[in-house]
Amino acid sequence: MTAILIDGKQLAFKIQDELKFKIKNHVSNLRRPPCLAVILVGEDPASRVYVHHKEKVCSEIGIKSKTYRLPSSISQDDVLKLIKELNHDQAIHGILPQLPMPTHIDKVLIVGAITPTKDVDGLSFHNQGRLSWNLPSLRPCTPSGILEIIKSIDVNVSGKNAVVIGRSILVGLPTATMLTHAGATVTTVHSKTNMPNEICRSADLIVAAAGVKHLVNREWIKKGAIIIDVGIHRTPDGKLTGDVNPEDAMELASHFTPVPGGVGPMTIAMLMKNCLEAYEHRFI
Repeated sequence: MTAILIDGKQLAFKIQDELKFKIKNHVSNLRRPPCLAVILVGEDPASRVYVHHKEKVCSEIGIKSKTYRLPSSISQDDVLKLIKELNHDQAIHGILPQLPMPTHIDKVLIVGAITPTKDVDGLSFHNQGRLSWNLPSLRPCTPSGILEIIKSIDVNVSGKNAVVIGRSILVGLPTATMLTHAGATVTTVHSKTNMPNEICRSADLIVAAAGVKHLVNREWIKKGAIIIDVGIHRTPDGKLTGDVNPEDAMELASHFTPVPGGVGPMTIAMLMKNCLEAYEHRFI
């Protein structure tokens, strides 16, 4: 068996084209375009790259972006003050604090300070609570991208065994919740799990979000499983790879998301979708 590679980049382009068309219609009706405010604290190289990608996609589809680049020495109170200002700014429709932030800043307080209707990362207590109840809300971007990827290959997860590796509030926990709402039987595997490879070998679907390079190998994969690789790591030669050994996945899986070009582009596409939804919530 040779796995079918799922092209997240092309799927993201398709979604972005749809968003661009909708935004163009809004602007043609004499409305201001959506505006995304990104808060970047410090000089983390990966965060700077992510923010650049977000700015680029915003520009391509018609979303105005404002990036607030703040020094790592800034106080938590000053960041909270900025968020309060952005909450009240009628020209700002989405607010995204780029994580991680310096250790002296409490990310729980930062995310919790954002007005839920502007929380385009879907991480506020309000939006996470509505997700748990399976009510309409702004949903976390990477988990939403994962569900769109699964939908794109015309797979119904209802009744299937799914394993989510990782339990972060950004990816693991909301992904498990969304898969449960979709009807899957979900097991969460984490650092305290006994014999995780055996649990994964029974899975029809694996979402690997552990942050451990090539953790998932042939000993973890059932033949014909669908594998979504959320991890991203840089190899000594500068290339990117994920939490899954790609050679083993290609040999055993039915479908597999590559790194790069899989989940990453879809995360940004879902951020843009959330931004448009937040914008439309204001006008419609």
